[in-house]
Amino acid sequence: MPQPSTHAISTPALLIDESIFSANIARMNDCMARLGVPLRPHLKTVKNIELARLMLRGHPGGATVSTLAEADYFFQAGLDDLTYAVGISPGRFDAVASRLHDGLSLTLILDHPDTARALGDYARRKSIDFQVLIELDADGDRAGLGPDSPELLETAELLRAHRLGLRGVLVHAGGSYGCRSSAELTAMAERERQAAVGAAGRLRAQGHAIDVVSVGSTPTALFAERLDGVTEVRAGVYSCMDLVMAGLGVCSVDDIAISVLTEVIGHRPATGELLIDAGWMALSRDRGTAGHAQDQGYGLVRDAQGGPMNPELIVRATNQEHGIVAARSGASIPLKRFPIGSRLRILPNHACATAAQFERLISIGDELNVLPRCRGWG
Repeated sequence: MPQPSTHAISTPALLIDESIFSANIARMNDCMARLGVPLRPHLKTVKNIELARLMLRGHPGGATVSTLAEADYFFQAGLDDLTYAVGISPGRFDAVASRLHDGLSLTLILDHPDTARALGDYARRKSIDFQVLIELDADGDRAGLGPDSPELLETAELLRAHRLGLRGVLVHAGGSYGCRSSAELTAMAERERQAAVGAAGRLRAQGHAIDVVSVGSTPTALFAERLDGVTEVRAGVYSCMDLVMAGLGVCSVDDIAISVLTEVIGHRPATGELLIDAGWMALSRDRGTAGHAQDQGYGLVRDAQGGPMNPELIVRATNQEHGIVAARSGASIPLKRFPIGSRLRILPNHACATAAQFERLISIGDELNVLPRCRGWG
């Protein structure tokens, strides 16, 4: 069945293809069913309750967020079991305490003894019981304590001494975004699993009741061969996918559910290029494919229905409100094929970064549905 016309939509606009979105969710759910582990979806890409409910269907109901604004939005929509997957800092203690007082179950993460000590002192002064996961570093890519480090046990002992609720451990293998083959992705997934399970074992040996062993990134979740000892997986971009995921071999370009609808607003005859009304304010300036075998510039251009273009076009450059579209080959675009007012769709390098530019999205199925998105940090 053809998609409804997007001609009346003001551009630039964020689009989600419902059928592709649903297929991506089904793929992840099938993978989790095979591995026997529940999903705690990360909602930072969609930031919308209708789409979140589709991601949560068939799972226990807990979700992951990256901002307190997301926590507020999803709590108000009825989700009350959230993991705030950014290291907590003293500047946010009051904000978290107020949300706990309102009834939100918000699990925190931290990765430093000083943070554990500061949170414990605050909890004692305010008579608040925080629930905490210790963040681990599996690959040297980002935050977290080494699973074999002395600081892991020191941090756990500080949490116990301050009577804080140490629930378990959490790891995100950000290094998976640097993998270049399915074998590397599978190896990274196992490295992530071993880091989490090994750290949990060390903590249990010291008498800590570790109930949560949380791992997750979209690449490792989809390429893991086993998740023994893991209690939950966190992943988020899997529902939308993007050009980075396609470049890693995690999905195909046709699996990307998210795009930016744009309009041709000018021609550059001297260079054989198009001007569109989607600049970096719409697409972001994420260049996540720059190190891939195929650099996608600032986004891959598709036709108005989301189909491939011939010749293949990319957004070569961006200004604030202008994008410059060029042929990947460097040849001149046949400009007469793209009169002023023509509609195109841009597939993003990084779905989260592009979606973050928009206050709402338009879901495309049998009809068009405008859905709000939460924004900000809270």
